[in-house]
Amino acid sequence: MSTELQDWGILAMSQRERDVLAILKAVVSGDRTVTEAAGLLKLSARQVRRLKGKLKTQGDSALVHGLRGQPSNRCLEAKLRTQVLAAYRQRYRDFGPTFACEKLAEEGLKVGVETLRRWLLAEGLWERQRRRDPHRSRRPRRACLGELVQMDASVHEWLEGRGETIVLITMIDDATSRVEAKFYRHGSVESHLDLLGIWLRKYGRPLAVYTDRHSIFEPHEKGRPLADPDAQTQFGRALGELAIELIRAHSPQAKGRVERSFGTAQDRWVKELRLAKVTTCEDANALLAKLLPDHNKRFAKPARQPNDAHRPLGRDHKLASILSIQSERVVSNDYVVRFANTFYQLLPPAYPGERGGRVVIEQRLDGTLHIRFGKRHLPYQEITVGGSLGGSAPKPPEFSASAADASAETTGREPVKDSRPAGMQPTAGRSGRTPAEPYPSGGEEVDNPKRSYRPAPNHPWRKRL
Repeated sequence: MSTELQDWGILAMSQRERDVLAILKAVVSGDRTVTEAAGLLKLSARQVRRLKGKLKTQGDSALVHGLRGQPSNRCLEAKLRTQVLAAYRQRYRDFGPTFACEKLAEEGLKVGVETLRRWLLAEGLWERQRRRDPHRSRRPRRACLGELVQMDASVHEWLEGRGETIVLITMIDDATSRVEAKFYRHGSVESHLDLLGIWLRKYGRPLAVYTDRHSIFEPHEKGRPLADPDAQTQFGRALGELAIELIRAHSPQAKGRVERSFGTAQDRWVKELRLAKVTTCEDANALLAKLLPDHNKRFAKPARQPNDAHRPLGRDHKLASILSIQSERVVSNDYVVRFANTFYQLLPPAYPGERGGRVVIEQRLDGTLHIRFGKRHLPYQEITVGGSLGGSAPKPPEFSASAADASAETTGREPVKDSRPAGMQPTAGRSGRTPAEPYPSGGEEVDNPKRSYRPAPNHPWRKRL
């Protein structure tokens, strides 16, 4: 077609080529500089000058590619296409393009997969197979209350810019669509643990909790899940201690119950918050406490079975301890624990294995910090700089003596001798890990003369060669 048009003096050009031609003609006529044309065409000045020269010598056809209307230099021979299509019709009629290419290559007929697919489509030997989205159907509800509880957080403009940014965290029962929700300033693990505690105190322990794969529920390393299947997050550890199964969904559609509840909440509760002119998280929760009973009354469904699968909390289920951020630390020899760049002195009594053992630091939701050794919570005192517990080991007496001498020189007084022990020194003949005895009071020195060693008369050293 292009050849026929050229024979009639008609040149087929694309829109891009026509735009380039208009700019270059302005350059040839002097209405535009080479630099301006290079900026418009996103080419270098050298390329614009080269195209300008070709335009003057060859005319408008200089901007059209030389192979326009001609077969590609890389096209396969017509003979090969005939052989491939004949072999496909005879032996590989129900083969896909990929598998057929492998079999044809074994016969010496090498052709690309996409090339063979185009040939088969042109001959009507293959139909394009479109990949459709997988069919999804709603999973039937669980049979009874407490069998499965879905949990998720919704980041939304709940206050429509009137106040602080808040996040809604929701727990919804799969069997009845009963909702428990609360607004938080951050969608952190502490917020999720707090809402879980509200559900546990109100209903008991469900059989399973269904969540997404956020790092709150699934351990991640640089955005990717950990390879260790036994790794747990703080939330997963808490569910494990409560004997609640954690199920992590692979798609948002899998936990559609809680996702659809957010659609209802974002439509109704946003307007309720607007009418009440709520601007803070506390006021939002106060209003939500009034909205939840009506919401559950309006949208909750009766379960197929009247049973309640929730299990009561036992004596060993201390929620304040379980629903906390826990970290392990090692107790030093002087019963000191370091956590968050702060030292804590463990107070008596000392339990067997406590020194050198591991303790659990509990950062509870009420802001307090507890230290647990086994099942016992230990009393402790924070070591403050310059306080009565200013360090893990007292200063040696020589430092105290030098400080007293310096004080005497500046004040002109004699140094006052302290009758209390200035420190502890290891008992003679024992290592530093054994019980210690105090230094003598009053700065008295202990005579510990070293006996000079002399070899016996018959010692080999005394023998002369």
